[in-house]
Amino acid sequence: MKSNIILHVEDDPNDVLLVGMAFRKAKTDCKIVCVSDGECAIQYLAGEGVYADRDAHPLPALILMDLKLPRKSGLEILRWLRSQPDNRISRLPAVMLTSSNQPQDIGRAYDHGVNSYLVKPADLLALVEIVRSLCQYWLVINTSPEPEPNAFRAPAFATN
Repeated sequence: MKSNIILHVEDDPNDVLLVGMAFRKAKTDCKIVCVSDGECAIQYLAGEGVYADRDAHPLPALILMDLKLPRKSGLEILRWLRSQPDNRISRLPAVMLTSSNQPQDIGRAYDHGVNSYLVKPADLLALVEIVRSLCQYWLVINTSPEPEPNAFRAPAFATN
């Protein structure tokens, strides 16, 4: 059975509420887990500190994150994520949901391994449609690799 957990990394409480409202209005089967900064996101994904209990804090099926975050930016999260030797973590789909539509931000996000880049709409109904499409695509339509609990790969920067 596919996971329906989405890790939402967002520091603006208003955006957390708005995205949560959009998920409720979209009537998705997704469970949203929210953290407010980049270091907490990495701790959650690594299963460290307060997130060490994987039964209570399972790996998400998708990461939905802002670009500009305290402590570690969305780009720093992506860099960490894609360098992990555990492919259950390094292969997680990551979607940037941010207010920046700057070409350099978009390019850097893709350079760091983001799977999709979405600009936050100003309208709640547009956000509801984005959320509905996001869940439908990433959690239903998309085929992800099967988890390989004991399979580790060399980090991308290693040479043979």
